Amino acid sequence: MINQQSTAPANDLENQHPRSISLQALIALLAVAGMAAAGILHFSSLRHAHVGSILVPSLPLLVVLAFGGIPLVYQLLLNLIKGIFGSDLLAGISIVASFLLHQYLAGALVVLMLSGGQALEEYATSNASSVLKALAKRMPNKATIVVGHELKEIPLPDVQVGDIVAVFPHALCPVDGTVITGHGTMDESYLTGEPYRVSKAPGTAVLSGSINGEAALNIRCDRPAEDSRYAKIMQVMRDAEERKPQMRRLADKLGAAYTPMALALALWAWAYYGEPLRFLAVLVAATPCPLLIAIPISIIGSISLAARMGIIIKDPSVLENISSCRVAIFDKTGTLTYGRPKLTEIVAAEGRDPKDVLALVASLENYSKHPLASAIIEAATDAAVPTYEAEAVSEIPGSGLHATINNAEIHVTGRKQLIDRDPVLAAQLPPAAAGMECVVMIDGTIGATLRFRDEPRPDGARFIEHLSPKHGVTRVMLVSGDRDAEVRHLATQVGISEVYASQSPEQKLELVRRETAALPTVFLGDGINDAPALTAATVGIAFGNNSEITGEAADAVILDSSLTKVDVLIHIGRRMRTIALQSAVGGIALSLTAMVLAAIGHLTPVEGAIAQEAIDVLAVANSLRAALPPSQLSDYGGRPD
Repeated sequence: MINQQSTAPANDLENQHPRSISLQALIALLAVAGMAAAGILHFSSLRHAHVGSILVPSLPLLVVLAFGGIPLVYQLLLNLIKGIFGSDLLAGISIVASFLLHQYLAGALVVLMLSGGQALEEYATSNASSVLKALAKRMPNKATIVVGHELKEIPLPDVQVGDIVAVFPHALCPVDGTVITGHGTMDESYLTGEPYRVSKAPGTAVLSGSINGEAALNIRCDRPAEDSRYAKIMQVMRDAEERKPQMRRLADKLGAAYTPMALALALWAWAYYGEPLRFLAVLVAATPCPLLIAIPISIIGSISLAARMGIIIKDPSVLENISSCRVAIFDKTGTLTYGRPKLTEIVAAEGRDPKDVLALVASLENYSKHPLASAIIEAATDAAVPTYEAEAVSEIPGSGLHATINNAEIHVTGRKQLIDRDPVLAAQLPPAAAGMECVVMIDGTIGATLRFRDEPRPDGARFIEHLSPKHGVTRVMLVSGDRDAEVRHLATQVGISEVYASQSPEQKLELVRRETAALPTVFLGDGINDAPALTAATVGIAFGNNSEITGEAADAVILDSSLTKVDVLIHIGRRMRTIALQSAVGGIALSLTAMVLAAIGHLTPVEGAIAQEAIDVLAVANSLRAALPPSQLSDYGGRPD
């Protein structure tokens, strides 16, 4: 979220990594410089010179151990006091042992190994996060406000609620607000995934991050920059990068089990051969950097790959869990249907021409983002009816859309709202029918009732059929708040036999909790009433970005509402697990081999350190593959919707 400490989101992202990461890079450079200086001195005339009892070529290595090794050992001691027993303990013991045994070069190599590994992880993280950085850099860090008859440019966080912000043609809107003056369009696809421009006029809402069209607009700021839609999306993406996923905790546990084994082998080599250098050589070769670095790099790389595919991973554990889900639970609207209803019938009041009503309501719906608006506009375009300029546009939650059009007061509302407000007038409505509807009021009287049906996705049946043989899903359920007839009609079309209709959010939540207690579940929904169920499922996937609440509750958000992208997400998760385990298990296996060679005397401490550094590079290089798109990320026979 944008805050007072960060004027520009780009700067915030670039500076968000802990200072210790930069310190590790400096320590790695110090280790390289120290070893280079030691090498130069070793071949100089000072090769046999002493400072006290210490050879001059050893002095740079002692500097490395002092400034690189002591901070590491100190942190490990603090962890031990807190009861944290990890595999880094091996490195600490190696550094201490190398100092006591006068193997300064081996100790410096261990310092380089750990600090260099951390620096490499930071580099990989930075590259894997390029999508997040691009998103951050896209947003302006200043805004132009109108003060009297003048324009004044100020930092974005200084914009106050109520300020009038000037948005110039083709510029990005910096805040959420309401149009005060000007008529134009805005491209909101970057935020909403909807590939069309939305008309803007006085009274209509605008979203931060939208791209303005040809006309300049003045908007009133309705929310502080840190609370804007764009800032919240940025926060969601930051959270995805910062959360520590379950697989990393598993790596910590594996490291804790691996450490005693390495210590036991090192002690055995010392006791059996009577050579303390073998103890040091085993520990140096045992340092399990692949375990600690490879898994997080795989996860972050997979998050980046998913983002490039239009999938926002909010909780990284979704990548571990998605391929193990055995129960798929679908909401109806916006998941197995497009959530884009079609206008099927206009029931006009007596004396009203349906085309005249359609022209008036389409003129108003140009300024709305209600799901039915696009259906009305599409029907008006198909019918070639004229549209008019709208004035005094307002959209009051729970009341509907109001405006003055062609000298008539137009009000678009729902049957229930009209019944609650004026039951006598509502009695004039035609009987309710299947599907959705809205009521058009003209100058306070009923003009027409518009009826709609949602359009099912043509590839829904193929996708449902695909889940069992390809992904091991044993049960598929359709759970919706819609009426039973509507839900069962869709279930028949897509091939789902378990149907739960007329479900309240509480009932959805209870159902998902019950199923999740038995088997891992994935829930797919796109409405606010889906938020509790999204949270309760093993994996919650939100379609589109229509609701901030739904997006916050989900583990992943598929921006363009595509069933194919669900299949892509499952494959990205499965691929991430494969790459992470390859890197971690393969790195440990190679480390074990090096440990055995060191124990039987085939690797010196310095050679063991070099071998471990090579293993680190191999493991990290393999993990970086997670950010690279393979030739195919889906085996589903559908098409992107």
